[in-house]
Amino acid sequence: MKTVSTPPTWARPRAVLRRMVLGATAGAALALAAGCTSYVSRGIGDDGRAAEVVFPDIERDATQPEGTFPNVDNLRAVGAGLTKDQLYDLLGRPHFREGLFAVREWDYVFNFRSGGGVTTCQYKVIFDRDYRARSFHWKPAACAAMIAPAAAGSPPPAAAPARATRQFRLSADALFAFDGIDLQPEGRREIARLASQLEGARYERIEVVGHTDRLGSPAYNQRLSEKRAEAVRGALVAQGIVPSRVVASGRGEAQPVVQCDRSAKSALIACLAPNRRVDIVVEASTDTPR
Repeated sequence: MKTVSTPPTWARPRAVLRRMVLGATAGAALALAAGCTSYVSRGIGDDGRAAEVVFPDIERDATQPEGTFPNVDNLRAVGAGLTKDQLYDLLGRPHFREGLFAVREWDYVFNFRSGGGVTTCQYKVIFDRDYRARSFHWKPAACAAMIAPAAAGSPPPAAAPARATRQFRLSADALFAFDGIDLQPEGRREIARLASQLEGARYERIEVVGHTDRLGSPAYNQRLSEKRAEAVRGALVAQGIVPSRVVASGRGEAQPVVQCDRSAKSALIACLAPNRRVDIVVEASTDTPR
C-alpha cells in the first residue's frame, strides 16, 4: 500500500491556499454576522415572544458595561410596533454584541438614581419576524417600576411644587371577566370607591391606562387594553369626574410587570394576572379648581 503524505503549507498549490483563506474569511464573517453569542433568548417566535428569555452577562458580554442614564420619558415612549430605527432614536445603540444581521433582540444596561444611590437594570427588547419591537423585559423585574409615574406620597417635582401625582393600580381580573370589556358589578363598586377618594381633589388631569397579559395576538391585546381603559374612564365620569380632564389609552402587552413560563394554561393565566391591570394616574394642583 502506498502512503500519501500531506505536503507542507508552503508546498501546496496557490489555488488551494487561496480557497483555504477565503473559506476561513467567510466563516469569520458569518460568525460575526450571527453575533457568536451564547446568551440569545431561546425559541423566539414570529410574534416576538421567547420561550425562554435569556439576559447576557454584563461583565463578560457588554460592550458598554457601565451602561447609561436613560431619558425616562423616552423609555416610557417605547412600545409595541417600533422599528429598530425608532428604537435607536429613543434609546441609542444596544450595549451588547448581538450581531449585525437578522438580530431579534437588543439589550441595554440602564442606571437610575434612587434612594440616594444608583440602581443598575438590564433591559431587553425582542423583535417579531418583521423586526418590530414586540416584547420588553427587565432584570430584575422590579426595575419596571423605575419608569412608572410617581406613587402616592412622593414629593412633588421641584420644577412644579404646586402639583402632585398619585397612582392607583386596579386588577383587571377584579374589574372585568377574563377577556371581557364590560365592567362587572364589583368593578363598578371599586371605581366608585376610587372616585370617592378623589372627592374634593383639585386635579388637572386623570390618565387611565389599560394593560393586558401576553396571551393572544399583540393587535388583539392592544384593542382590549384600549377598550378596558375607555370602560373605566366612562365609569369615572359617571361618578362625577369632569370628562374633559380624563383621558384613556392602552399599552396592550408591552409593559408587563411579571414574566411567566408555566406550561399549563390555567397556571399560566394565574401567573400572568398582575399584567392584566388598569393604572390610573392623577395629577393634582392646588391652583386648579375641580
